[in-house]
Amino acid sequence: MMTMDEFAQVLGISVGVLRYLLCFLASIPCSWLWRYMPNATTRHLYAAVTGALLSYFSFGAISNVYFAMLMLVSYVSMLVSRRHCGSTTFVLAFALLVTCHVMYMSGDIWKSGGMDSTGAMMVLTLKVTSAAINYQDGLIKDEDSLRSAQKKYRLKDLPSPIAFAGYCLSCGTHLAGPVFEIKDYMDWTEDKGIWSPTAAMPPPSPYKFAIFAVFKGFLYMAIYRYLMIHFAIHKLSEPEYLEWGFWHRAGYQYLCAFTARWKYYIVWSLSEASMIISGFGFSGWTKASPSQEQQPKWTRAQNVDILRVELPKSAVDIPQYWNIHVGIWLRHYVYERLTKKGEKPGFMQLLAAQVTSAVWHGLYAGYMLFFGNTVFMIAGARVLYRWQKLIPENAALAQHLFTLVNGIYTIVVINLSCIAFMVLDYADTMAAYRSVYYISTSIPILIIILGSVIKLPRTERKLRVKKEE
Repeated sequence: MMTMDEFAQVLGISVGVLRYLLCFLASIPCSWLWRYMPNATTRHLYAAVTGALLSYFSFGAISNVYFAMLMLVSYVSMLVSRRHCGSTTFVLAFALLVTCHVMYMSGDIWKSGGMDSTGAMMVLTLKVTSAAINYQDGLIKDEDSLRSAQKKYRLKDLPSPIAFAGYCLSCGTHLAGPVFEIKDYMDWTEDKGIWSPTAAMPPPSPYKFAIFAVFKGFLYMAIYRYLMIHFAIHKLSEPEYLEWGFWHRAGYQYLCAFTARWKYYIVWSLSEASMIISGFGFSGWTKASPSQEQQPKWTRAQNVDILRVELPKSAVDIPQYWNIHVGIWLRHYVYERLTKKGEKPGFMQLLAAQVTSAVWHGLYAGYMLFFGNTVFMIAGARVLYRWQKLIPENAALAQHLFTLVNGIYTIVVINLSCIAFMVLDYADTMAAYRSVYYISTSIPILIIILGSVIKLPRTERKLRVKKEE
């Protein structure tokens, strides 16, 4: 019988990654069995126990100690000081996460093809923080001062410890996400809202959708296995790479970034299957047109839209389609909350969201450089959008050409800048950026400068403001 070491060797991955993938696959039947739990309390307990067991087999007993610390930070904050529990949890949970990133040198482990528990801690940090913030929001009595997300997700009552543990570990969904709200989890567990058996249109059978998600995961695994052989990131530090011409170097960097994304597509497809088969991935019903039949939505389980990521129309759209639920978390709990109601978010709010994302990933120069670069990338895309608005609506060809230009801009900048996310080391990142003449940074900055010089016509600005109002 093949040992774990031999099996990992055949797949071309480390034993740690293999153990993680096996536990991740095990989360699918674990989530399926959740459906047969008799009541809400049993479901909470089952979700917590299975999540803890999968954590143990993935990363060892110490992982559950760190997870318990995060959960205690949040729950004790909610018990002791409801008025400040959100901000307290935000600071303490992120501090604990960053400490573990530094202790484990998580970026180096991931870069070398290993696996540790900090990835799951990242997901758990967002979950415990959002729960505490929503519980703090439950004190606000002025409905008009609340944003739509606050009204939807705020908590009036403190969840029980078992319910909170079930939400945090939820059958292993904390291993890679997606992030979800505790209010949705409670409604699902208690058969309320769209999950109610007495609803006008109750949830459909999830099995064919879950099987399709598993199929996608294994297909993406085959694609990644093929690509990683041909486009290895270590090639960027070899002398042969520097002998290539500019277009060859830029093309290779693009293909390295393209290859790296497929490992995320694998994990997110399998997590999608886990969420769908439990029923929690169900997000309601929709139809493309009035004449068509209602179709079920599973957007709560979906964490990426591959076509929109690989063929984007604008850099502004990337956070909506890549790591979707983390993007939603950043928008609800950082971006919007730093913006006064009635005002529009600007560059500083965008910068704060991206810096938060960088710190969440770990204190590596590569993360800081990449997420800092995305601030300029998105700001540049907004300038391109404003210029595109000057093109008459009846000039269809010009509109399509400008959309193409914006898409090419996004593909070039995001793929060449994300090399920093992959190599992490400052010197290696700067060497990779220098080899393509820093175009992933210089192009957005040049567009931003031109945008400040080339002003929109006065009449056009007025029309745009009126439309937005």
